[in-house]
Amino acid sequence: MQLIYNKITIMAIERALKQQIVDRIKPQKVMLIYGARRVGKTLLLHEILDEYTGKKLLLNGESADTIRMIADKSISNYRRLFSGIELLAIDEAQHIPDIGMKLKLMVDEVPNLAIIATGSSSFDLQNQAGEPLVGRCTRFMLTPLSIAELSKQQTVYETITNIDKHLVYGCYPELTSIESAAEQARYLTDIVDSYLLKDILAIDGVKNAQKLHDLLRLIAYQVGSEVSIDELGKQLALSRNTVDRYLDLLQKVFVLYSIGGYSKNLRKEITKSSKWYFQDTGIRNAVINDFRPFSERSSIEQGALWENFIISERMKLKHNCLSNRNLYFWRTYDQQEIDLIEAENAQLVAFEMKSGKKNPKAPKAFAEAYPDATFNIVNRDNFLDFIE
Repeated sequence: MQLIYNKITIMAIERALKQQIVDRIKPQKVMLIYGARRVGKTLLLHEILDEYTGKKLLLNGESADTIRMIADKSISNYRRLFSGIELLAIDEAQHIPDIGMKLKLMVDEVPNLAIIATGSSSFDLQNQAGEPLVGRCTRFMLTPLSIAELSKQQTVYETITNIDKHLVYGCYPELTSIESAAEQARYLTDIVDSYLLKDILAIDGVKNAQKLHDLLRLIAYQVGSEVSIDELGKQLALSRNTVDRYLDLLQKVFVLYSIGGYSKNLRKEITKSSKWYFQDTGIRNAVINDFRPFSERSSIEQGALWENFIISERMKLKHNCLSNRNLYFWRTYDQQEIDLIEAENAQLVAFEMKSGKKNPKAPKAFAEAYPDATFNIVNRDNFLDFIE
């Protein structure tokens, strides 16, 4: 069965963050757009520029001309270059040395200038731009397509029908124009080999690409389970500090993310462990080269994929709505557990992910400790209610 959304062009998909960004284009403000490679940052930037009616300028941060042009970090240089420009856009801005201080000087000293900068990793853009731009910028995390974004181009029937495919191949935008399953698998494998790890391997001190890939494989097989850093280190013959560092880098290039344990009332609640998930299930399956149809997998594998998929969709919703909610899992030492806890403004919402027909009640310890929290089962019958 082919994906029904193959009929959708990438250009037709309205990104949820687009209006959020447009609404914040104001003089002396900077919008920083982060995200993994190939999630559509450049396309989104061009769409915003195409619709912007004021005077605008687009620069490519990978261009030697751009780097040379703005290397002179002076008020006179930036006023000469950008005077009269209302919106300056810099794509792949993380390649520009000292980008944070340069952006600060531009928006502080060039009248009526607003800036949008994109970056495929947070190594330089976020670290360098963070402190200098305090009070001047808004950060946006662009993820692979959400089901909510895709569903605007589909009927409900089409959205539901395509879910098994998304569980296996994920939601990278360019998959919408790739027809065959084999080509989709090749695309995702190439993403892993050529793009997602490229930023990490380019950093001084990260020499062993195989160890990095082996770490990703181990995490892929432990999706939905608590991860022991010490155990990972033993399996990989790496120190705990090195494993911690690699995991941190994998978060910074938007391959993985972690959620910690939630606790407020009970001593027996686990708080020091973490669970790790892939931002995209297609990337997870590419890492272990397993593109079997969802229906052919074991119930354990189906449960892990479903959990990763729904939690990632909730994470996308958080980023697309610019929400401050925090995400956790919950477990006690006597093995009572909940897949996802969302906390915002003293309100708790709990989610248990079930790919099958089970409909359990909230664990007794959780219900007693948090009587005001809501508890939800997210399954195939109701998942659209929780990810749109």
